[in-house]
Amino acid sequence: MESKEQQPPPPKIQIYPTSTGEITPFWREKYERDAKKYWDIFYKRHQDKFFKDRHYLDKEWGHYFSGAGGKVILEVGCGAGNTIYPLLATYRDIFVHACDFSPRAVNLVKTHKDFKETRVNAFVCDLTIDDLSEHISPSSVDAVTMIFVLSAVTPEKMPLVIQNIGKILKPDGYVLFRDYAIGDLAQERFISKEQKISENFYVRGDGTRAFYFSDEFLINLFKENGFDTEEHALCFKQVENRSREIVMNRRWVQAVFRLGCGKSGVNTESKVKLIGMDSPKPVIPERTQSNTNGFDFDISDGMALDMFGISSSSEEIVEVIISGLHFKINVVSKEYQHTCKSTGLMLWESARLMALVLAENPGIVAGKRVLELGCGCAGICSMVAAKSAELVVATDGDTKALNLLNQNVAQNLKSSLFAKLMTRKLEWGNGDDIEAIRRLNGKGFDVILGTDVTYISEAITPLFSTAKELICSGRDINEDREPALILCHVLRRVDEQSILSAASEFGFELVDRWPELENPSIPSPNIIKKWFSQEFCANGIPTTALSILYFHRV
Repeated sequence: MESKEQQPPPPKIQIYPTSTGEITPFWREKYERDAKKYWDIFYKRHQDKFFKDRHYLDKEWGHYFSGAGGKVILEVGCGAGNTIYPLLATYRDIFVHACDFSPRAVNLVKTHKDFKETRVNAFVCDLTIDDLSEHISPSSVDAVTMIFVLSAVTPEKMPLVIQNIGKILKPDGYVLFRDYAIGDLAQERFISKEQKISENFYVRGDGTRAFYFSDEFLINLFKENGFDTEEHALCFKQVENRSREIVMNRRWVQAVFRLGCGKSGVNTESKVKLIGMDSPKPVIPERTQSNTNGFDFDISDGMALDMFGISSSSEEIVEVIISGLHFKINVVSKEYQHTCKSTGLMLWESARLMALVLAENPGIVAGKRVLELGCGCAGICSMVAAKSAELVVATDGDTKALNLLNQNVAQNLKSSLFAKLMTRKLEWGNGDDIEAIRRLNGKGFDVILGTDVTYISEAITPLFSTAKELICSGRDINEDREPALILCHVLRRVDEQSILSAASEFGFELVDRWPELENPSIPSPNIIKKWFSQEFCANGIPTTALSILYFHRV
C-alpha cells in the first residue's frame, strides 16, 4: 500500500498544443491565399457602414488635390468609396481612379448615388499581383491616397505595392499615407491572443489582417523603393466609450512621400501629434452619425469596438430543425471561427446527423443512461436524447463551450426535461473528472456518444480510455441493451485504422459501421442500417463525407 501511495499521478494528456502566440503555418498560408475572400465577406457584412467618409482629407492634404487643370488621383484600397466621394464633392475638377481587390467593394463604389464614369474609374486590382499600368496610363497620376490599406498586405509583399504605384505616378508625384502605428489599442489586444502572423502583423477575428508600422520600417520601405519622405507624423488620440467603460488609445502614422530617388527619407524630421490631449478625452457618441466633438474618426462609432475585438457580436444563432424539433443554438460566429482556439464553440455536421438519427430512432437511447463526450456548446444530441433516455450527461473539457452549452440547454430544452439532462466538465484521461462523472451514475452508461471527437491523434487514446472507465460493464439479456459506444465523424488527420487500433487496446470491438464497406470480411449485423429509412436518406444526411462507427465493449 505504501509504495502504491508514493507512485506519481499519471501525466495529463494535453489535447491542444502549447500556445506559441503565433498562428500555424497552415493558417498563415490560408489567410494570405484567401485575403481577397475575407475582405469580400467583410464588405458583404458591413456594406458602406463601417468606415466613415473622410472629410478631414481637405484639411490635412487639400493643396495636393487642388491646382490648375484638375488633378488625377488614385485611391488604393478604395473600399466603399469613403475617400473618393468626399474628394469629388469638394474638388469639382479632379478625376479619381479607384481600385480594390474586393469585387464587392468596387461594386459598392459603382452603385453609389454619385458615381459617374466621367469622374471615376473603378476597377478590381490586387497590387501585389496585377500591373496597375494596365488600368492607368504610366506617369499620369498626381497623387495616390493610401488610407488604412497597406496594413492589410503581408509585409513581404509591401515593396511590390510601392513599386506598382511608382509606375503610374508622375515624376515628383505624391503618396498620401495614413495607417496603423505600433502601440495602437488593437495591437495591444492582439498580443494577448493567438492572432500573430509575424512581427507586428496580426489577423482579426474575421480573417482580415492588420500590420502596425514603426517609423523606421515605414520610412525605409518607401526609401528603398524610390520615394522621399516629405512629411511624417505619429498621431495619438484617446477615445472613451462611457456606456461600456472603455478607453481606446488610438495610434496611427500620417505621412507624405514623393516619388524621387529615395534619398531624403532618413533626414526628414518626424513630428508627434497629440490629438485632443489638451482637452477632455473625446467621447464616442452613442447614437449620432456626425462627429460633434471635432475629432475625426475613420471608422464608425459602434464599429470601432468591433475592430478592437471587444464587440458583443462574436456570437450568432444557428437554427436547427430536426424531425419537428426546433433549436436555436448560440455558437461563435463564422467570422470569428478562424482564430477561435476551441472547436467546441461551433456546430458540426456530425452532430446534426447524430441528432437526427436519435430523433428518428428514439429506441437507441430510450430508457437508457447516456453520456456524450466532447459535446461542445450546441448539445443537440444530448437534448434530443433527453426526450426518451433515463439520464443524459453532456460533457466537454472546455469551460467556454460548457458556459455556452448551459445557455443553449436553458433556451431550448423544456423545463420538464431539465432533471434528465446534466452538463459537466470532463477532460479525457483526467481521473478527478472521470470520478465525478461516475458518481452521477454508479452503474455506468449504456450509450456513449461522440460526434467529431477523433480529429486529433493525441486525443484518441484518452478518448477510449475515458469511455472504458464510464461505460456500463454488464449486458442485458436483450441484444439491443448491450452497452454501445457510437462515434460519428468526418475523417480528418487521424486515419480510421488508428482509431480502431486504440479502440481494441481499451476493449472496444467494432461491430457495425456506416457507410458499409464494399466487400466486408464479416457480414454486417445491420444495426445502423435500420436507422436509415428511405425517406431519411433522401432528406436527412447533411453530407456523404460523414461516417458512423458502432462499438461494443468486449
